[in-house]
Amino acid sequence: TAKDYLSYSGFSKKGLIEQLKFEGYSTKESNYAVKYCGASWKKQAVRVAKDYLSYSSFSKKELIEQLEFDGFTESEAKYGVSKAYK
Repeated sequence: TAKDYLSYSGFSKKGLIEQLKFEGYSTKESNYAVKYCGASWKKQAVRVAKDYLSYSSFSKKELIEQLEFDGFTESEAKYGVSKAYK
């Protein structure tokens, strides 16, 4: 299920865990799935940042803050924004 979600939408690690828990998976199952789904969270941050920029305007600072709100670490958010603006 984790891989299915990642096939059509970008997620932070935290966001994907929360989505799986919402679907009824336990915390343990959700953590396991996220650990072994093969995702690069930095690549996911780029994907989500590009998605946001496709329909709205953000300063770099605002976009970093949005990605952090979505559950990305500061490092992942900064990486995602740096690549999305290229």
